[in-house]
Amino acid sequence: MALHELRSPKGSTKRKKRLARGIGSGKGKTAGRGTKGQKARRQVNPDFEGGQTPIHRRLPVKKGFRNINHREYAIVNLDDLEKHFDAGSEVTPETLIEKGVIGRLKDGVKVLAFGELKKKLKVKAHRFSKAAAEKITAAGGEVTTL
Repeated sequence: MALHELRSPKGSTKRKKRLARGIGSGKGKTAGRGTKGQKARRQVNPDFEGGQTPIHRRLPVKKGFRNINHREYAIVNLDDLEKHFDAGSEVTPETLIEKGVIGRLKDGVKVLAFGELKKKLKVKAHRFSKAAAEKITAAGGEVTTL
């Protein structure tokens, strides 16, 4: 087989329907559009709904977009750590779930500086706010980022 011998398979191409070419064609006069009416006279937008408010105007507009790289952290405050943990204990995402401080892990745990911490704790989390890390170290504890 060579390039000049290529042919499309038999029956794969159909001839174009020739409209308005006389009575004998079967598609003469009205050219398959029936008689009278808007659709017989001119091209109508397929989205046109007869004057009713179109679907694209009836639906609400949602603003903005959701970043696909967005991460949602389970938030833990220092006052939660003060309330649920004893001095010298180790705080990990697993222990936070066990004690009921957070419901589920989401994309990680972030510790925020709300409240006061007077206990010495070893805190392991995915994120820390600057103020939270400073307060934990000031209380004699350790901060470890996972």
